[in-house]
Amino acid sequence: MAYTELDRPPLSVRALTRALVVPGGLWSRLEIPEETGSTNADVAAAARTGAPEGLVVVAESQISGRGRRDRQWTSPPRAGLTLSVLLRPGPSVPAASFGWLPLMAGVALAEAVTRVGGVEAALKWPNDLLVGERKCAGILAEVSGDAVVIGIGLNVSTRAEELPATTGAEATSLRVAGAENTDRDPLLRALLRGLERWYTGWREAGGDAEMCGLMGEYQRVCATLGRRVRVLLPGGDERSGEAVSVDADGQLVIRTVEGLDFSVSAGDVLHVR
Repeated sequence: MAYTELDRPPLSVRALTRALVVPGGLWSRLEIPEETGSTNADVAAAARTGAPEGLVVVAESQISGRGRRDRQWTSPPRAGLTLSVLLRPGPSVPAASFGWLPLMAGVALAEAVTRVGGVEAALKWPNDLLVGERKCAGILAEVSGDAVVIGIGLNVSTRAEELPATTGAEATSLRVAGAENTDRDPLLRALLRGLERWYTGWREAGGDAEMCGLMGEYQRVCATLGRRVRVLLPGGDERSGEAVSVDADGQLVIRTVEGLDFSVSAGDVLHVR
């Protein structure tokens, strides 16, 4: 029997649907295709055709996945969790607060990895989950009309020689990091339940991340705050300074050596050692 068949069993859509798609809950439908190009593209297409909030697509194999700035995200079949979810925050949440959604996903993912995997996880603003200073997961949020699609790619049982190249941090997986548990089923359940809990509280608070406790929890697990950083901005410019806080819209606030603060809404953040 092949290695992947022994250590990488498929997810059960029936068992996971029974556990996660419940009356009154956020998750409305769970799909687990054997292979797809991109779960984010699949969910965005469903959003454009009016799919309700709560759709979850988890691909056993993703062949055209991408991260921020259209970087490729690859993983061997059933070696990780590659998923996208469809959210429709509604008119009670201002669009300016949508920047908190990928950070919220990061908090839920860090909680799941720490509790189920038994490893210490931290977040690098805005979209990376770190285990031992190495990138273990990436998060990508995209707006599609009045919907937001959040994609998550977590390396679970990936072996060292299978890990993808990354920018700004060496890659790792839960397996390589010595996790106590690399069973994707409980990891996925914990992630989606945690995301539902945070999202429900955030939406009830009108997108106020401080009021619902999200800001405080994000700051607690964010490894970027208090660090010297270099920020590669989308236009090609570069700024440096100390990451001092995350503002009300989820932007990273950086203080220069001259003592001036500026906020970053998008960019690649490199931790300076």
